Amino acid sequence: MATQTRQGIRSGRSRILLQFLLLALTWGASFLFVAVALDGLSPAQVVLGRLVTGAVALALICLIGRHPLPAFGRVWAHLLVVSLLLCVVPFLLFAWAQQGISSGLASIYNATTPLMTMLISLIALRNERPTRDRMIGIAVGFLGVLVVLGPWSGLGGGTALAQLACLGATASYGAAFVYLRRFVSPLSLDAIPVATVQVGLGAVVMLALAPMIATTPASLTAPVIVAVLALGALGTGLAYVWNTNIVSAWGATNASTVTYLTPVVGVMLGVIVLAEQVSWNEPVGAVVVIVGIAITQGRIRLRRR
Repeated sequence: MATQTRQGIRSGRSRILLQFLLLALTWGASFLFVAVALDGLSPAQVVLGRLVTGAVALALICLIGRHPLPAFGRVWAHLLVVSLLLCVVPFLLFAWAQQGISSGLASIYNATTPLMTMLISLIALRNERPTRDRMIGIAVGFLGVLVVLGPWSGLGGGTALAQLACLGATASYGAAFVYLRRFVSPLSLDAIPVATVQVGLGAVVMLALAPMIATTPASLTAPVIVAVLALGALGTGLAYVWNTNIVSAWGATNASTVTYLTPVVGVMLGVIVLAEQVSWNEPVGAVVVIVGIAITQGRIRLRRR
């Protein structure tokens, strides 16, 4: 019996580790999928396909797992705000930005999300105290952002605007996480139904906007279709389930370390699959950003005099 119990524990740990690796690979590859999808679709069409596919995938997960959706009312209003901040706005900004920058660079900027979340929480949440280490971590992280941005090469071109759009997207992510913590987390709702409603509302918003912003001719080749399906079903569907399982098993802080791996995956896939060029300042700045995140999360402790 004891042997079976130990085997069950090891099996459970292996399953969670596998899901963690799949999550890092899926979220890191999402920028590659966006780059491929942009070959035949406009940014708005990519986001529309991603959210509709993700909503269908999550709805099926809810149906199969018999997860009841939260009651319609104030919760849905809060989730509409979260959907705009966590799905519609950042997805559009990243997709638009990737018309001018590489998928690897976009994945590096996505890694600034914890820094944006920390900064916005310090401003918006009264119980978040601006400790010395947190402020130093934020400063180090944004120093890394400046290294990635490369101001010495000029900031007047389209590439600079695309990079700033990426930062706008991660700021939107940060605002969404703070809003979730302030208005949704206290309700203690199941994560999978919440994600289903959130992504579903995002899909409805994009369907409503489609006649105005997603009207350009589309070229639906096989790679484009596969990329959109992967973005929706994996990056916006199963990824939520994996992330929920990891948080339950390892805790939110340990689960958040997936942020350290996604830019590595994104850059590697961009170089290997799309033959993207990487400037020296991009990986160097990414390392500095990750160090800043580690300081804000208490993973790197600074000595005090």
